[in-house]
Amino acid sequence: MKVSSGVVVRSTGSWCTVMTPGGSLVECKLKGNFRIKGIRSTNPVAVGDNVEFTFETDRSYGLIHTIADRYNFIVRKATRLSKQSHIIAANIDQAVVMVTLSKPRTSTGFIDRFLVTAEAYHIPGALIFNKCDIYTLAENQQLEKLMKLYSSLGYLCIRTSALEGSGLEEVKNLFRDKVSLISGHSGVGKTALINAIEPGLMRKVGAISDYHSKGKHTTTFAEMLPLGFGGFVIDTPGIKEFGLVHFDKQEVAERFPEMRGLMHECQFNNCTHIHEPGCAVKKALAKGGIDAGRYSNYISIVNDEYFEESEWD
Repeated sequence: MKVSSGVVVRSTGSWCTVMTPGGSLVECKLKGNFRIKGIRSTNPVAVGDNVEFTFETDRSYGLIHTIADRYNFIVRKATRLSKQSHIIAANIDQAVVMVTLSKPRTSTGFIDRFLVTAEAYHIPGALIFNKCDIYTLAENQQLEKLMKLYSSLGYLCIRTSALEGSGLEEVKNLFRDKVSLISGHSGVGKTALINAIEPGLMRKVGAISDYHSKGKHTTTFAEMLPLGFGGFVIDTPGIKEFGLVHFDKQEVAERFPEMRGLMHECQFNNCTHIHEPGCAVKKALAKGGIDAGRYSNYISIVNDEYFEESEWD
């Protein structure tokens, strides 16, 4: 019985596709019930996992028997009421959130929950603002403010139009020779952008619902795609909400770079930056040194107000 190894490039539950070091794709199934220590997850194996599998003579598929330790992973709450997590991807170099200001609209609540999660797992974050060819003057002004804000926090921001081809070289430079996760609402143009930077993949692109201005799901499971110029991009299903898991409320502020640099100046070591006197974060907020919208999203996370897209319908 030959033992082989590879990386999971697609996962649809108990079945997954593994890419071997030689580039071959092998359909595999999990052997028995896997439990990853310390993680209550709906999916024990995720895209990006390094695994070992065997072929048996009476089967046409491989059996995964070992999942290597992950050096990182990114998760979200499986469903609103669930205490379980869903591992979006493992062993990634950067997490990219794709944003649109209309058709559909991405709120800063969604953006900040995504970036906070990336910060929590020590994964560099970046933002791609797509569909810049369709924005009104007011939307372009809002875009400038958002790009200025997130750039000031240390996040790379790229302005793109997958339809017109603008910003593609910057995206290629961002993705080159890295394993990049890209996420966002359905309809923001993740698949169209991937097609634009790697035309040979020809991913299926979905239409936007005129009634709700929301995207129709075209990616139903995460998939890791090789890029001809080096690296991989993990295309994820469009998600409406980003529920946080494994968060201690005392640690949330550490995931906001602008707060992290001020926390040691607070009067109390366990300051929540909400109601305590002598809070350096609140002083900076009052002076305009911290964005009011970001602070509001921080409060929402601390209070466990579960963000939903319906707030922006």
